[in-house]
Amino acid sequence: MKNIAILGASGSIGQQAIDVIERHPEHFNLVGLSVGKRVDEAIDIVSRLNPDIVSVQYEADMARFAEFDVEVVCGAEGLKAVATASHNDLVLNALVGSVGLPPTIAAIEQGIDIALANKETLVVAGELVMAHAKKHGVNILPVDSEHAAIFQCLNGEDHRQIKKITITASGGSFRDLSRDQLESVTVEDALNHPNWSMGQKITIDSATMMNKGFEVIEAKWLFDLDIEQIETILHKESIIHSMVEFVDTSVMAQLGTPDMRMPIQYAFTYPNRIEHDAPSLNLAEVAQLNFKAMDLDRYRCLKYAYDALKIGGTMPVVLNAVNEVAVAKFLNREIGFLDIERLIEREMKAHQVIEHPTLEQILAVDKQYKSKEYEV
Repeated sequence: MKNIAILGASGSIGQQAIDVIERHPEHFNLVGLSVGKRVDEAIDIVSRLNPDIVSVQYEADMARFAEFDVEVVCGAEGLKAVATASHNDLVLNALVGSVGLPPTIAAIEQGIDIALANKETLVVAGELVMAHAKKHGVNILPVDSEHAAIFQCLNGEDHRQIKKITITASGGSFRDLSRDQLESVTVEDALNHPNWSMGQKITIDSATMMNKGFEVIEAKWLFDLDIEQIETILHKESIIHSMVEFVDTSVMAQLGTPDMRMPIQYAFTYPNRIEHDAPSLNLAEVAQLNFKAMDLDRYRCLKYAYDALKIGGTMPVVLNAVNEVAVAKFLNREIGFLDIERLIEREMKAHQVIEHPTLEQILAVDKQYKSKEYEV
């Protein structure tokens, strides 16, 4: 039995993780969870799974759990309390944004393994987080389908024999539109992802291809790669989740249906596997797989992510923070879709990089760029 805490239990990944736990009660036990504003969902989860601790965003919501035998905490300290509870075997970080970084660091310091679905943790502090994990003997288990695929392809392999990895991308909601057409797309258009069911922020990031840019940065830190070893390719079916080419030109790929419960479950059971109650991949039904070279002029957010990774230091912090603000503004209909990348480009050009930043410097830069007043 593995004791699991979930940060971000009411989001898309969190909900699918709850489903995995409920389908396999003989293997998993939910001991803690956090939610933001969706307190009703937390109450429902607590009533079904009886965790020991629950964190909410606001102190005013704590009283709503009075009828349950559960410790209730709140805010940033509440996230850390859930992440570091002494009975945790594994923390699934399914938060959105850099808010996921401090509780991840705190859990690592307690020697607790991390199942990581929060991209921003490695985007803004990859070097620091991976060094911390190594120091404390903690496993960082990727949950993103692309990184979970690479992780599986590399099982038993010598990482020094990697020639390159290829991260696949569906292309998101606007993969068939020109840049001119992107000027007038709506929020509703952007949220209509062709393959995956995800939260709003990550769906917009998929449409801009920033999501893939974040995955490039994550891959560098997760697998200790040079930037030249990481490529991206368009693959609209989302069947091949990623590939690894070795020095002898052999290519290993991981395939599966677009179902996030599989990589979540694998992170929960690693290094073992258990049955997954889902339809198997039928390649005869799929019939064909399509691939297309990535156009970095078409998908400029992906280019900016490569640029931020090359520059290093606090530049990825700026990339992430400005993107987070810009996506929120787009979702609130304050700016247009292409204004997201324009804001990112402008702020990156103006930023004075801090090399090898501390956690405190990372958090300070993050706060600085999230609190700015932006004009398009």
